[in-house]
Formats: sequence, structure tokens, C-alpha cells
Amino acid sequence: MKHLASLRVIIALALLALTSPAQAANRVALVVGNNDYKNVPKLQKAVNDARTMGDTLKQLGFSVMLAENQTRQAFSETLLAFDRALEPGDTAFFFYAGHGFEIAGQNFLLPTDVPAATEGQEELVRDASVLADRIIERLQNRKVRTAILVFDACRNNPFERPGTRAVAGGGGLAPMTQLPEGVFSVFSAGPRQTALDRLSNNDSNPNSVFTRAFAKELLQPGENLVQVAQHTRRIVSEMAETVSHKQFPVYFDQMVDDVFLNGNEKAQTAEISKPTDKPADTQVAALSPAAVPRPSKEDALNAPIALFSRHNGGWTMVFSIADPTLGISWRMGNSGDFRETGFLDTLDSRTRKRMPNPSVELAADTPAATFEVRYVDVSGNLQGPFPIKFDPEAALIRDQRKILDMTANSWLSFREFNGLLVYYTHLMSYRCAIREVKIGIDSAVPDQVLKLPPCDMKDPSAIPYEAKPYLKLSPSNRFVSVELTYRDGSVSEIKSFRR
Repeated sequence: MKHLASLRVIIALALLALTSPAQAANRVALVVGNNDYKNVPKLQKAVNDARTMGDTLKQLGFSVMLAENQTRQAFSETLLAFDRALEPGDTAFFFYAGHGFEIAGQNFLLPTDVPAATEGQEELVRDASVLADRIIERLQNRKVRTAILVFDACRNNPFERPGTRAVAGGGGLAPMTQLPEGVFSVFSAGPRQTALDRLSNNDSNPNSVFTRAFAKELLQPGENLVQVAQHTRRIVSEMAETVSHKQFPVYFDQMVDDVFLNGNEKAQTAEISKPTDKPADTQVAALSPAAVPRPSKEDALNAPIALFSRHNGGWTMVFSIADPTLGISWRMGNSGDFRETGFLDTLDSRTRKRMPNPSVELAADTPAATFEVRYVDVSGNLQGPFPIKFDPEAALIRDQRKILDMTANSWLSFREFNGLLVYYTHLMSYRCAIREVKIGIDSAVPDQVLKLPPCDMKDPSAIPYEAKPYLKLSPSNRFVSVELTYRDGSVSEIKSFRR
């Protein structure tokens, strides 16, 4: 039975298109975790690893696309969505947890429906899998400035079976030594080594040994990528030694400059974090003493545009500004001090200075309000303040509607467990944008209403404990059709999902 992969995509950061490709400087991540393999051994922690990495990257300002249990087709569609989310100059982060396999020096990422293969069937594996080098090529085609690839996929040969000769290949992945400029890659174990999911049967940590260390190290302020990789390698190798296992994470670095994902060097981080009541010429977005604020107009051509996205920790407000900027500041309401947004680790090719951070994190309970934002242009003049209105309910509905449209192939998924189940967890997670769900069982016309829990603005993506996110079907049922009526009254096209 063909399994429809469950795809959860959470876009936490998506800037509107700017006037020039060089102006784009987003942080965009695709995080993939595959547990539920059909024809090779299942894994226990890959999905947890992906979720942990997704949460970690969101804290670092990334727009995160989270994909779980990807079939080959779903994997292809997810990579296409990742392509579309990237703009020239972006920082791209790709994380994969699941089975990986080396064939003739090339590394392949195995989708959940990869077929079982025996000796001489290497081409079967190649055709059914995702070539790691192809992902790098796609990122190059999108002209990203920085590409970071992390593979927690260095496991044993998944094709080994008692009494058969397996597809040629041992544990681990082949080294990626011929990376193009601007690419940084990390493997959870060295060449031909295998990575530990756990240290012992009593190890209750939900993450693999590598991911639990790597995720924490990424959040350390003032560490560049090389330092993150080196510290992770030391921690992981020491943990593996406690159970007499050799696991030595490796990295391959083709970066021109140091890349800091959580602030610049520690000394500079301390300076940036100082209060903003310093003299104007030493603030983060330093202004010339002669700079005079200009009056703002809500319909001004150079007024910033804001995009609001909801995630587990609260809201992300992202500014899109057409002009080159030297600094961005904001405040809630029309009184009080402005707060600087800080800077990214990327140089703006137009100003040759560090690019101001275009995003601001807001608490989950932030009320409806009007924010004011201003920026420093290339001449050192202060532009603004410009008013930006925030309506939490409208912003949530708009954000979740966009996600549902982008992930229409993941509204339903089938699973066999004591019978045939059809899961609609994805629809529950984004139910605040939905007024009604209709389904048709073995019918192209949806004629049954599927009840969803009410929207909870305090935790909109959480599924209530008592909610049942699946239906039990007859083993003879073959497909389910779905139609959504959104909160604004519009109706989706009818989607059919087959077993």
C-alpha cells in the first residue's frame, strides 16, 4: 500500500519580494526527518531530531519548513517548495535525519518508500532516492549566499538482510570534499562510521546523540560555524566513548568568511547587546549627529511592509524595505524608546556593511496594536517612523491559510494500525484558518463534515489532548476527497488522497 507522507511545513519568516535580487537576505531552512520506512528498518528518533532542529533554527531567525516521513514524490515536492522560498543572497540551511546510503562515492538520502534492494540493484536505490549533491546544486542555482547542510544519516547499511547479499555499501556516508564556495556541510559521524541514536537502552533522550549536542551548540552566542562543528565533534565523540563506540562528526568548509548564526564574535555580541541609551554615534544603527527625522506618510513609496507569522514561541514580525538600510528600529505605539533590531551575519552588497536584521520576535499574547518602524538610509538619514498595524487574529488566519495552500498534498495521510486509519493532524494544526472541512470516502464529492476543535489563539497549532486526529475506515476503502471552506468564505479545490 502506498503511503502518503506526512508533511508539516511551518513558515516562520517570508519576506515580500524586493526591488532587486541583491536585496534578499532571508534565513530559510528545510528540516526533514524520516522514521516510517516501509521496506528497510524503521528509525525511532529521526522525526524528533527534525522537530528539535526546526525549533532551534526558528530561534535563530530562520523561516523553517519541517517535513516528516517523506516518500520520494513528497520529498521532491518539498524540495521544490524549498527552492521557491529561496532568493539570491539568502542563507539556506538543510537538515536531514533518516537513512542515508553511499553508492560509488555518492551519498543518497532515502525516502520512506525506498524499495528493498539486494546485490546488483544499486540503480534501484539511486532512482528511488535523493542525491545529496543535487541539493547543493539546487541551492547554487538559487544563488544563495551561504548554504549549510547537516546530515544525521550516517547509519548502518539499511539493505542488509539475513540470508541475502546486500547492495554494495557499508555504514556511514562518503566524505564531501569537493564542495563549491559558500557551502558548509556537517556529518553526524566520520566516513564509514555509524551514528548512535542512543547511548544505551536506558537513554531516554528523544534525540540522537549528534542532534542533541549540535542543536545546543548552535544556540551558543558568538560561535561561528566552524566552532559549532568542532565543539559538537568533541561532545559527541566523548559521549560515544562512554559506550565504547567511535563516532567523530566531521565538517567540510568552503566558506569565504566566518558565519555566525547567533550573533557575531563574543566581544562584539556584548557590545551590540548594550542598552540603547548610549550616545547616538555609538548605537547599533548609528545615526549622524546631524540626522533629522523626516515626517512619515503611511502611503509613502519607501514605507516598509511588515509580514507577521505565528509559531510556537509567539510572533515574528518581518520588515520588507525597498531602500538599502544601515539600521532598523521599532517600537509599539507612538511613544517610548525605539529598539534596534541588530544585524545579520551577511554583508549587503549595496552598502558593503552588515545587513540589518529585518525581523522582530513578539510574545504570543501581543495585543492588536500599531507599531512604528524607522530605518537609516545609505546617506545616514533617518526615515520614518512609519505606522504598521497588527491584528493578531487576521494575521494568524492569513498565515495559516498560506501554509494550507502550500501544503495541500499533506492534508490527509493513511496509516495501517489495527485497521485502516486516515489522519487529518495537519488540518487540525492549522484549523484557525478553516471554517469547515468536508470529506468524501471513496467519493469524488465531499459530503461529510469533519469536525475540528475550536481555534485557540493562545496556542493555535496545538492539538487538544482529547481530540482524535484520525478516522477509522474500512479496509476496502481506497481514497478520500477533501474540500476546505476557509474563514473568509472561499472554498478550496477538491483534493483526492489515495492509499
